[in-house]
Amino acid sequence: MHIGIFYNQEQVGDEVVSRIGQILRGRGARCDFFCAQEQIVPCDRLLVLGGDGTILHAAKRAAEWKIPLVGVNFGRLGFLTEFERGEVGEAVELLLSEECDTVERTMLEADLNGTKHVCLNELALLRGISPERAIRVETISVTLGGRSARDFLADGLIVATPTGSTAYSLSAGGSILMPDCNVFILTPVCSCSMRARPIVCSDRSVLDFSVEEGDTLMAYGDGEFLGAIRRTDKLTVRRSGKRVRFLTRDPQGFFLRLTQKIN
Repeated sequence: MHIGIFYNQEQVGDEVVSRIGQILRGRGARCDFFCAQEQIVPCDRLLVLGGDGTILHAAKRAAEWKIPLVGVNFGRLGFLTEFERGEVGEAVELLLSEECDTVERTMLEADLNGTKHVCLNELALLRGISPERAIRVETISVTLGGRSARDFLADGLIVATPTGSTAYSLSAGGSILMPDCNVFILTPVCSCSMRARPIVCSDRSVLDFSVEEGDTLMAYGDGEFLGAIRRTDKLTVRRSGKRVRFLTRDPQGFFLRLTQKIN
């Protein structure tokens, strides 16, 4: 079996990575090591060592190459990882198992002026802050399936997948979604209206976003800056054709992880 090991060099020491490689080779596996997203090449399975941010980086390449992945938490929260750092042996056993369970996660595709970006967690549209710019809320217009849905007067708006519903969207007051829900959740950030509440819509929907003249939003996909959005820019969000497969020891373990990690 060909195993790829993607690790965060700031969180995982070389001796840890080397030891895991030795264990896998001792079990007859071929190993390749990656410490940058673009280095990941096709393999049978991908072991990710780091925190949730490392998982998000690995997920894009894993989805592109259709590689099942499993994470070991060397970060803080580790909500997307299956194992903690003291469970490396268990992670290896799951990696090498021929009949382990998998959980699929949907992704969203954000098309900004013709450039497409794939996100596992969320697209966040946030007002820009700079010493030269006055503090003001933004008017964000949302069109759903070609029809106007509503305008949000807020500091920003988050479009989250079910996976991302437990991340930034949750912090902004959004609901927790089960991973297998086929929906997006739109969560306003610091809205100026008491009537502005998170909206759940089908992920078969096509969403378009625009701002008023003079307003500027910063677009971030899974925490990475994608670009600025002004009146003349076009932003469309839809469900991506790509999906991420996670190896799991417990396909029904979502709520257990929820109570362990978020309290």
